[in-house]
This record gives sequence, C-alpha cells and structure tokens, in this order.
Amino acid sequence: MHDVEIGTSTFGTLLRRWRETRRMSQLELGLEATVSARHISFIETGRSKPSREMIVSLANVLDLALRDRNEMLLSAGFAPIYRETSLNDPQMAQVRQALELILKRQEPFGAIVFDLHWNLIMANEGYCAIAALILDQENKITPYAIMSPPQINLIKLLFDPQGWRPFIVNWEEVAKIMLKRLYRQTLWEQDLAAQQLLETVLRYPGVSSKWREPNANSSQELVIPLVLSLGDYQLSLFSTIASLGSPQDITLQELHIEAFHPANKETEEIVHTLMRQK
Repeated sequence: MHDVEIGTSTFGTLLRRWRETRRMSQLELGLEATVSARHISFIETGRSKPSREMIVSLANVLDLALRDRNEMLLSAGFAPIYRETSLNDPQMAQVRQALELILKRQEPFGAIVFDLHWNLIMANEGYCAIAALILDQENKITPYAIMSPPQINLIKLLFDPQGWRPFIVNWEEVAKIMLKRLYRQTLWEQDLAAQQLLETVLRYPGVSSKWREPNANSSQELVIPLVLSLGDYQLSLFSTIASLGSPQDITLQELHIEAFHPANKETEEIVHTLMRQK
C-alpha cells in the first residue's frame, strides 16, 4: 500500500487489507499459497508470525508491487528485499541508455517515459517538438534528459485548462480513459498518492460530476486515440503504454513507456514537416 507510514499497520492488518482488495477469501488465499485457511486467519489476527518465505509467497499470490512487498516485510520485522535506485545513479547507466534507445527508435514520433504517478521522466525529440507548441517556456522539456523534480505531471497536464486540454479535440474520450486507469490504480494498488492525484484532477473546471463514479467492470483500453489541433494542423494519433518486463528494482518496475503513432498518412506527413521546421 503506497505512502503508508511503516509501523502504523501490523502485518496481519496489511495482509487482510490486501486480501480483501483482491477479493479473496482466507480459503482462496490459503489454497493458492498452499497453507490452510486457519493459518491465514492466525496470521491476520496476530496469533501466528509468518516467516520471510511465507510473506514472499503470499505477496506472489496477491500480485503485489515490489514497493508493497517491501512494506509487508518491514511490517513483519524483516529487512526489505527490493532496492529503489535513482535513474541518475551510475548503476543505472545501462538502463538510461536502454530507455534512450527505445525512445529514439520511435522518432520522429513522440515517446515518453513516466513513473507510477504519471510524472514525466524522459521524452524524445518528437514529443518535445509537439510539447513546445503547447507548453510555456517554464515547462520546456529537454530531449533525452532525466527530468528533475518537480516534474511535469501528465495527468494534471491533460486535465488542466491551461495545459494540453484545449488542444485535444477528443479530450473527453481521452480523459475518461485516463480516469479509468487512475481509478484502477487507486483500487487495485491501494495507492494513496494516485488517490490524491485523482481527487485533484476531478476538481478541475469542466470535469463532469458523473466521472466521479468509477465503473469497476469496464475493460481497460489497450490503445488510446488522440486528436490534436495545433493551429493549421490536426494530428490523429494513437498511443500505447508498456512497462519494463519483470524488473527487480522498484524504480524500474514503476516506469512506463508511452509511444505515439500516426493514425493516418496526413498526420505522418505533418509530423515530418514539424520536425524539419524545428
């Protein structure tokens, strides 16, 4: 559970909360973890202390993020297993190079790297060229540089009437898709920072009150359509979001890569024109 102060919850309390979030009974969790429901009950009530191996097993069954697995271990008195290494750390040089390579392969079309809470980490030249037509000088983005705090938050930029919003022709469609992702993040991951971000964007003017009721049964779109109006140009794009396989570092697990693709030949030609004029 992100952003919860360690020590305020016992392991049993956390386990029960995650089990209920995953909508599993003690019997179902026990069967998946190859222990009895009675043992799960004893752990949750504090009558039994789990071993380190048991915690790892339960975390696997509950499909917890690495950050949350560390919190579970700490709450039970064990040292965390997973590191959280800054992208600026020398140890991450190969990772930075890999991210740059991925973004460069997408040129001249936009591609970005962002973190768990939608903060912009890195962008390629294609994205920066489009962003320069929209953002003010204060929010200028340098291609392929690791963004320093405070970073641009992509969700706020989408919902803010002073951000991308006036330039997105299908803004309501895109906004609903992103809200759905945020709602899932707050419910499935029990992410308090995501909940705060959600509450912030729902307060922006023009955001429908109907959007405050999440549809838990709706599926998540794999492709996000995006139509931009930039003066004389209208770009029809679609984007896809991917993550980095199965990393064993918290920073890497929380990174996502969004790539923007032209939806038609006209958009492809406009992007090439904009890049030549840059």
